[in-house]
Amino acid sequence: MNRTITYEIKESESGLRIEQYLKRRGYSSQNLTEIKRMPKSILVNGEHYYMRDTLNSKDILTVCIQETACSEKIPAVKLPLDIVYEDEDIVVINKPAGMPIHPSLNNYTNSMANALAWYYKEQGKPFIFRCANRLDRDTSGLTVAAKHLVSGNILSCLVRDRKIHREYLAIVRGTVTPASGTITAPLGRQEGTIIRRTVDLEHGEHAVTHYRLVETRNGHSLVSLRLETGRTHQIRIHMKYLGFPLIGDYLYNPDMEYITRQALHSHKLTFSHPITGKLMEFTVPLPEDMRRVITPCSPSRV
Repeated sequence: MNRTITYEIKESESGLRIEQYLKRRGYSSQNLTEIKRMPKSILVNGEHYYMRDTLNSKDILTVCIQETACSEKIPAVKLPLDIVYEDEDIVVINKPAGMPIHPSLNNYTNSMANALAWYYKEQGKPFIFRCANRLDRDTSGLTVAAKHLVSGNILSCLVRDRKIHREYLAIVRGTVTPASGTITAPLGRQEGTIIRRTVDLEHGEHAVTHYRLVETRNGHSLVSLRLETGRTHQIRIHMKYLGFPLIGDYLYNPDMEYITRQALHSHKLTFSHPITGKLMEFTVPLPEDMRRVITPCSPSRV
């Protein structure tokens, strides 16, 4: 992707070398190394500068990102793609259940990455897949991907620093009690399998999930969950640990009477934009298969 980013230098930033300034804006050392290799990538007041050159107050610094490579192992495939938001730096997608995030041995051409590769190929734009918050194949809802190397690095740092806030909606049988709380239980790989995880109080990784009962109808509870950490299968295992496993979960609770995938939906995503710093917030409603289990809730309650 090609992207031109412009900054106006403040008085408090005068005297910084360009590389120092960009690092303060979230650019990694690897980003700077790659950008230096690009032709005429750094301009100050319209003139070519080097990373070691110094900035002055009111200078206009322009960074010209020119990426020509594509993700070689991601074939472009025409697939439905529900884009919630897109600008020059990020794309936010409402992923359907049943679609993996990236290709794998048995899902080489049906992933969200394949769909994005096709989407940008049709526009004549190079595409490198950089997804910030990955969802399980059968979990639906919001996920965000970066469109160039700088936004990709900054989004990764936001994930690392737990500054991308995710809220999920899940359905379980019965009435969840207590109606709200925090589940703190370390998670580790279950012995004898590379897929399943379990609560491992001795050797597991720290994991925290906050939950709140939204409503109970038709013998099921709709639960809102907020992740403080992002371990594999965290919500699925924590809710089972609480005594209320998600329905439809073939790994941890194969209760398939009403739904044939884990009833889990990435409902809300909040984060600071990687380039502008503006607070971004996105929400999407429950998908139809979850709505059929429990009648739709009013927006004010969800």
